Amino acid sequence: MRKKRLKKSVSPVYLSLVLVFLYLPVLVVVVFSFNDNPARNPTVFTGFTLEWYRDLFKNTRGYWDALAVSLELAFWSCALSVIIGTIGAVGMARRMTEGRANFAARAAEMMTTLPILIPEIILGLAFMSMFYFAGIPMGMTALVLSHTTFCVPYVFIIVKGRMAGLDPALSEAARDLGANERRVFTDIILPLIRPAIISGAVLAVAMSLDDFIISVFLSGAYTVTLPLKIYSSVRTGVSPQINALCSVMLAIAFLIVGISKLAGRKRNADKA
Repeated sequence: MRKKRLKKSVSPVYLSLVLVFLYLPVLVVVVFSFNDNPARNPTVFTGFTLEWYRDLFKNTRGYWDALAVSLELAFWSCALSVIIGTIGAVGMARRMTEGRANFAARAAEMMTTLPILIPEIILGLAFMSMFYFAGIPMGMTALVLSHTTFCVPYVFIIVKGRMAGLDPALSEAARDLGANERRVFTDIILPLIRPAIISGAVLAVAMSLDDFIISVFLSGAYTVTLPLKIYSSVRTGVSPQINALCSVMLAIAFLIVGISKLAGRKRNADKA
């Protein structure tokens, strides 16, 4: 009885500490984005202002140009990684289902997921050396190829997990009814794995937007991503504009999550 009471008393304290450590820094960033104090790393809240948001949207410091580069990079990396990862996951799942998963297939699967395990600084150095050897200049092309490489494993793992849960009898029944392989994939498999593909795509976009270490090695003079721009701006302290930029990005992230939750509830309501 005492153990149950102890667990009930410890659980709220533990949860509260976790929430404080996770969200208190975020709350500080949001609060100080409205601080009238123009100093870097201010410790005193001197008044409420929207000046830093107005200065941010004027693009006088180049943050929106860096965001445009990051979004373009994330788009192409996501598109390529979704195509490559989905094809690889579907092909690998079929080999597993048909009992043709030999040593080469398992080795290929391991190599596909290997970029997740390699430290990013090693990947960045390896990509830079390879692109120099191949004559590919540092810039958008090098960034897209490298980001696609480390985004493919996330799509591959998520889609392959979804494929493992599908009933093989669905595809076999479609073939028995006269459907060819293309119709089986587009009409049966693709609709069933679409949620996994979307999840992998969202994760690929997030990983690409968040990457800093690899982008340091491969960015060119005209391809400064948003993480690189923020890093160059905070080396002498966190400016109010950075707090405003982070608050805007947080608001967009919460908005996307809220829309996805509402869409999910609407789909569940329609099914019911």
